[in-house]
Amino acid sequence: MINVRRAKERGTANFGWLDSRHTFSFGDYYDPKHMGFGPLRVINEDRVSPGKGFGTHGHRDMEIISYVLEGALEHKDSIGTGSVIRPGDVQVMSAGTGIQHSEFNHSKTEPVHFLQIWVVPDREGIAPRYEQKAFPDAEKRGRLRLVGSSDGRDGSVVIHQDVELFAAILNAGERVTLPLSTGRKAWLQVVRGSVAMNGQELDVGDGAATEGEPTLTATAKVDDTEILVFDLP
Repeated sequence: MINVRRAKERGTANFGWLDSRHTFSFGDYYDPKHMGFGPLRVINEDRVSPGKGFGTHGHRDMEIISYVLEGALEHKDSIGTGSVIRPGDVQVMSAGTGIQHSEFNHSKTEPVHFLQIWVVPDREGIAPRYEQKAFPDAEKRGRLRLVGSSDGRDGSVVIHQDVELFAAILNAGERVTLPLSTGRKAWLQVVRGSVAMNGQELDVGDGAATEGEPTLTATAKVDDTEILVFDLP
């Protein structure tokens, strides 16, 4: 079974400095048919104006992942982390027992475009933590590169949930396949370009959920197509 979530059907929020698209219910956008997929709770595509951002605010018991597409995102938090997240970086913050943080566009002249992803952790009360790693484009070209996992293998960031997060950059005609174990499901998010996934045509901003399929196969329709794929319980 495959369910497609079209980019144009996502929830929206525009505050002038922030233009956001919500794949799942978030903030003032509520749709009981789109509350998440397994432990995958949020995929927000955000564009933030130069010098603007999210002031200090709190989170608890959530794995929060940032994936920057263009520009640079500045992060500060209550456990002493200060960093700048750029394209190719994967950042994860375990909110756990509670953390305060802020996120701002690092540039005063250029916008920042990024995905914010929330995953429900496998347990509550985790000690707050922060991790950020760079994954060069060369490691993602023509293949699914593991960038997030529960055990941090292959240099991936640690996500406190039984999920695997892959990134791939494909030229037209290139194909990647993810075998899915019995009882597992997957979500594919098109970051750039377009793909054919298990017979479904997906364009930039589209996502698709697959359940009960033995594999997820994606073939790029145009050069420099970029996708994220989640292997989920």
